[in-house]
Amino acid sequence: MIETADIQRPPKDLVRGLAAIGSATASSELNRLGVRSAHICGPIAMTPGKAVAGPALTLQCMPKREDLYLVDEYAEPEKQLHRHVLYHAQAGDVVVVDARGEMAAGIFGEMMLTYFMGRGGVGVVIDGCIRDFAKAKDLGLGLWLRGATPNFHSQTNIFPFGVNVPIACGGTMVMPGDIIVADDDGAVVVPVKLAPRLLEVASQHAEWEEFSRLRLAEGGDLRRYYPLTEAARPEYEAWRQSRRAG
Repeated sequence: MIETADIQRPPKDLVRGLAAIGSATASSELNRLGVRSAHICGPIAMTPGKAVAGPALTLQCMPKREDLYLVDEYAEPEKQLHRHVLYHAQAGDVVVVDARGEMAAGIFGEMMLTYFMGRGGVGVVIDGCIRDFAKAKDLGLGLWLRGATPNFHSQTNIFPFGVNVPIACGGTMVMPGDIIVADDDGAVVVPVKLAPRLLEVASQHAEWEEFSRLRLAEGGDLRRYYPLTEAARPEYEAWRQSRRAG
């Protein structure tokens, strides 16, 4: 019997807070915290308008070696580790797959994704493809993918090799349990130990950006309001106080 490890999930209030800041702010503020690029390059938003945040369940794929993996689509299903990563799914989880950029392998199809959705999963990030895209996109999950293919997961050049292990998805390292923040701009990996500090600084960033956006919409000087200058800070602080008083 195959056994795979579960992940340690971060506090839900931390995840909810990160969900509100978006991938662009998460990426730029992580850069200031020392993580040069947390963006998972390659997978793009396939469900426009969908935004999610949640802990990462990880699946690692490797190049196909027939002496290690001869399983076809439906034979010996419990040997197929892409199923096992979904067995761990809980409400709010995001599955992240290192599919090696492979465009000829559909890691999951409609049935597998329906199961994941039914378990409460919210999103899938794959450096590769899925199949049954026309139906999968209507399940309500957020999908960040390279594309779609009619092929099943191990039909061509890769096979699922590890569950909830460190992976490189789109060239970005993802640890099991890292927090994924994903929206129309893409998917960003938030290391759990940096998440509380990120939430703190990103919340401040979001607030001054809201003020700056208002001033710019009124014709305000870009040089004064974006980024917010020290000259404009008293005006910003007054705006903050008036909001809180109101």
